[in-house]
Amino acid sequence: MNARRVLLELFDAALRAVDGRASTARFLRDAKLPAPVAVFAVGKAASAMAMGARDVFGGNLRSMLVITKHGHTDPELDRDPRVLQLEAAHPVPDASSLVAGAELEARVAALPPDVLPVFLVSGGSSSLVEVLADGVTPGDLRALNERGLAAGWDIATLNAGRAKLSRLKAGGIARLLGARRALALFISDVPADDPDVIGSGLLGRNGTGADLIERHVVASVDVAVRATVEAAQARGLEVEARASRFDGDAAQVAEDFLAALRATHADGLVWGGESTVKLPDVHGRGGRNTHLALNVARALRPGERLLVLAAGTDGTDGPTSDAGAIVDAQSTDRAMLAGCDVERAWREFDSGTALEAAEDLVHTGPTGTNVGDILIAIKQSANPLRGEALPRML
Repeated sequence: MNARRVLLELFDAALRAVDGRASTARFLRDAKLPAPVAVFAVGKAASAMAMGARDVFGGNLRSMLVITKHGHTDPELDRDPRVLQLEAAHPVPDASSLVAGAELEARVAALPPDVLPVFLVSGGSSSLVEVLADGVTPGDLRALNERGLAAGWDIATLNAGRAKLSRLKAGGIARLLGARRALALFISDVPADDPDVIGSGLLGRNGTGADLIERHVVASVDVAVRATVEAAQARGLEVEARASRFDGDAAQVAEDFLAALRATHADGLVWGGESTVKLPDVHGRGGRNTHLALNVARALRPGERLLVLAAGTDGTDGPTSDAGAIVDAQSTDRAMLAGCDVERAWREFDSGTALEAAEDLVHTGPTGTNVGDILIAIKQSANPLRGEALPRML
């Protein structure tokens, strides 16, 4: 059995468990909402969630606005005359984010009284839609996001800054709806799965707690972690799940994960969460997951038979098209043999270049979900992999 293939299969099981289309449809079938409905989907998983809503609502769907990251739309939705799909910028907002925000605000304000609004929100919403507060310029918005992302601000700090610039964030839609009833479903990529934090509180509470929005989280990284454990069991492997979610500096998360992996008596380890990186002014290709993976690769001992996957569940690691990487004790050697200066790549946050040279990058394309990041590791000596040489290729 190919050890890397096993890791990819476990990652796939995690993604399927939090699939946006399936998670949304599952909830809405049980909800039995009154007709007609108007759907507003925003985030990296917006198109997948919108497909799930359309599956359930059928002819009861009056209209649908879908706002997602460039390259994450679903062509099938474009063929439905009731649906408008807009692409906007991520992770730093631009003019397309303002166009999308204006469309969202206008459509919510113009809803007929007999139509129930249903909101589908996933990670990435903060960048994808925006309506600026009075006196705020697009330059102010861009500068805040670039500064926060480069400095590795935690989500609470970043959201607090965004809320000061925005009419939509921190409960803006709730304020716009007033006393109108609505339903909001979330795919969460934030700590504690708090609707006031997801998407910078796009569908968070309006500050008074007096709105009539019913809020439900339909997928989170904890679901993905449980699915990983179950998929490993089906393959005869015991994979231990870490109880808390990881956060903070990617290098420290890598160190903690590797220590826990070495200490466990299980065949492997899985951990969900979201790390951060503090980028220098000049940096190379990569994201927090490839940087984390390169830290693991540098720390693995010669001959240590461990394989570690670090990946974003949305299929994109920061500004790259890579989901993440799978590394082993030979990763740095492979990169150096291919002509890459690994230590330079590590110092200059050019992890994507190093791991591409090692042929360790993982590519999925848009996954239809976004519950943060996941780390999955297996020990090479574990049954049914015992005695198998480490494969070089994915």
